[in-house]
Amino acid sequence: MLRNDTLTPRGVALTPELHDYLLAQGRMTPDPLLAELIERTHAAIPDQAHMSVAPEEGALLTFLVRLLGARRIVEVGTFTGYSSLCLARGLPADGSLITFDVSAEWTELAREFWVRDGVADRIELRLGDALETLRALPAEPHLDLAFIDADKPGYVGYWEELVPRLRPGGLLLVDNTLFSGQVIDEDPGPKPAAVRAFNEHARRDERVELVMLPIADGLTAARRLAPGERASRGPWNEGPR
Repeated sequence: MLRNDTLTPRGVALTPELHDYLLAQGRMTPDPLLAELIERTHAAIPDQAHMSVAPEEGALLTFLVRLLGARRIVEVGTFTGYSSLCLARGLPADGSLITFDVSAEWTELAREFWVRDGVADRIELRLGDALETLRALPAEPHLDLAFIDADKPGYVGYWEELVPRLRPGGLLLVDNTLFSGQVIDEDPGPKPAAVRAFNEHARRDERVELVMLPIADGLTAARRLAPGERASRGPWNEGPR
């Protein structure tokens, strides 16, 4: 088995200056509406504003929706609507995004910005327990893309509801899977421990092919395999075949 020190270097430290360069050169700098949503979120709920996705992650969501040609999307965890807006921007005019959250207060801000951006007709917000509302979705594989960014202890449950509902080739994205690096702590707190347990659960799932990317706070991308298809694996992967 290859040692870590024989592999490609892990990458560069993302300083604030380099992050600004990344956003500018990658055409990922938030436009005025997204920038205003960030500012309004910080003003309204400063202690929770970090829960919104990073600008580069939002840009990636739009890019992946368009790349995949997605028409049916589910999101678990709306917050103030930044990621929802980015997902909806990638949809065609007749596409649909169902997004789940428990907070009527936070999502009121989301609704305002969806309307202002002209994507409100593509978004359906469902308030309530996410597991219950997910179970109300059609059971057959029909989703092109799903995004999980909600309470960390619920990740495994959301995953188990969404994977069977993805069409073959559909994409499941999961946010915060590095959790500020705390997933490798010897004695992590409850939230990073839940994320670490989810990461192991996802790694062992033979229904998908996945990668974990060091984007923002960690982003796991899983592609639903077709019947009879097997995930490709490298010699560094110790997961079961």
